[in-house]
Amino acid sequence: MKNTLLIRKLLAGILAILPLAAFAEKPNIIYIMADDLGWADIGCYGNDFIETPHLDQLAADGMRFTDFYAAGAVCSPTRCAVQSGQNQARIGITAHIPGHWRPFERVQTPLTTMALPLDTVTIAESLKEAGYTTGYIGKWHLGNAPEFQPEHQGYDWTAVVGGPFLPGKFRVQHGDKSVQPAPDQFRTDFEAQLAEDYVKKQGDDPFFLMVSPYAVHIPLASRSDLVEKYEKKAAAENRDLPHPVYAAMTEELDDLVGRIVAAVESTGKTEETMIVFSSDNGGLYRRYDYREHADDDVTSNAPLRGEKGQLYEGGIRVPLIVKYPPLVKAGTESETVSISYDFYPTFVEMAGGSLPENQTIDGLSLVPVLKDPATALKRNAVHFHYPHYHHHRPASAIREGEWKLIEYLDRTGEVELFHLASDPGEAKDLSEEKKGRVADLKGKLKRWQTRVTARMPIPNPHFNEERAGEWWSLRNGQPVDSDGRKRFPPTEKDL
Repeated sequence: MKNTLLIRKLLAGILAILPLAAFAEKPNIIYIMADDLGWADIGCYGNDFIETPHLDQLAADGMRFTDFYAAGAVCSPTRCAVQSGQNQARIGITAHIPGHWRPFERVQTPLTTMALPLDTVTIAESLKEAGYTTGYIGKWHLGNAPEFQPEHQGYDWTAVVGGPFLPGKFRVQHGDKSVQPAPDQFRTDFEAQLAEDYVKKQGDDPFFLMVSPYAVHIPLASRSDLVEKYEKKAAAENRDLPHPVYAAMTEELDDLVGRIVAAVESTGKTEETMIVFSSDNGGLYRRYDYREHADDDVTSNAPLRGEKGQLYEGGIRVPLIVKYPPLVKAGTESETVSISYDFYPTFVEMAGGSLPENQTIDGLSLVPVLKDPATALKRNAVHFHYPHYHHHRPASAIREGEWKLIEYLDRTGEVELFHLASDPGEAKDLSEEKKGRVADLKGKLKRWQTRVTARMPIPNPHFNEERAGEWWSLRNGQPVDSDGRKRFPPTEKDL
């Protein structure tokens, strides 16, 4: 019996070492981060309407995470977390830059830091130290001024794209402006082209490429042939959601992923390349300043509750797919709780690099999970801090094990408690039944807020209940003109 146990231990040790040897040669790393793509928007996560064959194949070839979280409920906070390896509350990028403003609400919400600080050691800088060439394509949204662009944050080649999806409406605004779209080119197609070209131009040295397409962010727009395809499909199935334009954009996003995978295959480096796909926050039901317009419905995150801008699961739980054949077994699934700032230590470990000495890294490496999807990371909880009005109220949240507590920051003491294992849709608030657990989680959340110096709302002396719902622009200090915005320029025919 003792000999049998010894043999089993030896075999386990050998199996644990073999994957390390497999990726010791510094794999290429491609990270694709979609914009506003919901947890249930693609086929391998249960969507039965939108056609996403390339993402579904990516999951079939790799690992799909069921309980992965975007660090923020909106884009800039999550992007900050990815670049820094930190929960964004430490840096103060807790809203999208520049954020929203409701001057007559119950509380004044904190201003967000308007750019990723240049003294932050980014994931690109850590990978450069490990011998990687680095590239960035697409949306940045971590500072508008030229000095805060990704070329000043460790990226060797960049093409920061700005503007909406339709041909002639977007361009490369920062980085290599010598590359610009063709007159009839859609934005997602252009971003795919840039990524294909980058991958094919790389030599033998390892590279890190972050691709950040704007899809599927509003205002929605897509190719007329795809929109018509989904209009017919929706009519045949007698369904209202997802919106046909949204479905078309998601298929465009799926095509981008397929083209990047094909570009890697064309170079013969499939076995040497790790491809990671995720989203910056949950899906958007409808535009925050158009809630009275039913025709603005975009998608649903069901069975999850909530949407972008909320700390319910629909606002923060997102897809994560990882493909790397030497390490990740095809067709696997992990229920391990993980979050956006885990990418930093994961990529650094894959690269054989070192984490920055003088910068707190909140993330944990996912490499043990990629080896064995049943592995539990050595963390007690994940935390969220969104002290802003958007699609909901200012709030913080903590998930510890199967339990999640949301604490609202505009009225002292108001909380919700959910048991996610039995209630992933957060339908039943257990805060009145489980007062001991509420007290425990509230205390842990408070200690975390203090530890990271989380910025908190303060009482608003200008509170006016009748005007509390007004949105004002932080860009120009004027009320938001909702009626003046075009909500759905759906195809190139609208140009």
